[in-house]
Amino acid sequence: MPYYVLLSKLTAEGRKTVKENPERIKEVNREVEALGAKILYQFATLGPYDFVNIIEAPSNEVIYKASAEFGSRGTVKILSMPAVTVDMFIENMRGKR
Repeated sequence: MPYYVLLSKLTAEGRKTVKENPERIKEVNREVEALGAKILYQFATLGPYDFVNIIEAPSNEVIYKASAEFGSRGTVKILSMPAVTVDMFIENMRGKR
């Protein structure tokens, strides 16, 4: 199944929500999984993004649906990037796929 890196930046409203209810993060994770994706890793980070998520999903469509759904709420901005493992990258560079 394909991998994706999602970089999330909370809006002012999102920061307020997380401050008042930190468990909301886990609720959103369940919503992401209900759309057909699987969160493999999730990190809270310092810097330009608040969260880094490594997700497995069956298609780009699942990811852009999730990004549109959560972005439309006005609490988060998401940058989604498809990703491949380094081994897969090397295989592709060698022309084995």
